[in-house]
Amino acid sequence: MRNHAAKLPKQSTRVLLTLIGMVALAAPLALSWLVAPELRAQAPATQLALNSPTADRPSFEVASIKLNKSSDPTTFNFPIGAGDAMRPVGGLFSVTNMPLRNIITFAYKLTGDIQYLMPGLPDWVNSERFDIQARAAGSPKKDEFRLMVQSLLADRFKMTMHHETRQIPVFALVLSKAGKTGPQLIAHTDDATCGSPAGQPYPSTAAVPLPAMPCNALLALQPSGPGRFRAGGRKVTLQLLASSFSGYDNFDRPIVDRTGLADAFDLWFEWAPQITGTPPPGFQPDPTGPSIQAALQEQLGLKLESQTAPVDVMVVDRLEQPSEN
Repeated sequence: MRNHAAKLPKQSTRVLLTLIGMVALAAPLALSWLVAPELRAQAPATQLALNSPTADRPSFEVASIKLNKSSDPTTFNFPIGAGDAMRPVGGLFSVTNMPLRNIITFAYKLTGDIQYLMPGLPDWVNSERFDIQARAAGSPKKDEFRLMVQSLLADRFKMTMHHETRQIPVFALVLSKAGKTGPQLIAHTDDATCGSPAGQPYPSTAAVPLPAMPCNALLALQPSGPGRFRAGGRKVTLQLLASSFSGYDNFDRPIVDRTGLADAFDLWFEWAPQITGTPPPGFQPDPTGPSIQAALQEQLGLKLESQTAPVDVMVVDRLEQPSEN
């Protein structure tokens, strides 16, 4: 197969509005598109996203679903990204004015464009927004909430699916030069614990200028100037990096790790989004900064190539709009 350099799309205003809102709050700050486990084309046996639904899934004791036609902001009572972070909420699952696409993404622990992992979804999953108030017994963990939302989708939205493996276009994350990584992709050493309530944080050093943070997660960091974004992480696999960019929804296909590197790394990189149309309010593009592709290559020694790969998908056979209650 002949590979060629990927031509990456420019960032949409909608994507930048989401990023700006989160980065402006604090640094470091977790980005929803940067905290997802690998879900694409690599050992899917234990992944919620690619497992067929079963009849014995847990379910909510009571649930209310209402269509929301307002312009109010989307809210949720705990982070609904693909990562495991959540705060105690008892048995309450609460989202307001949320597209069904995002609810499905949460339920099946997906990253990126779910049209690839769930072909057959109707267009209204992007346009119709819902308020959901659902309650379960006890204090479920995040993956238990996901299974309950799967049950809710099956019961109230009549969602049914079947499993297939399809050969589809992907972006492959590869080394720019064989056997060589970039200056900001450094092999992680287990001589200390990652920053957490249970352990002492790594100190920031000249070699690895990262703040204390959890292992195996990519976080938004304070950029060097306006119009840029910076991200970094400790003990991060390149599978995680690839799937995290799959969640950055200006890409039009899944991203898979093809570096051949199984080690974990400490890494950080910065880029200047190149946007189409009018910049969103409060964002001033930096024309001097590197693009994502340039940042990957110059800072991490990585690049994206267009390939095809077998990807496990759940084909949606049926999905209906629910009756309100």
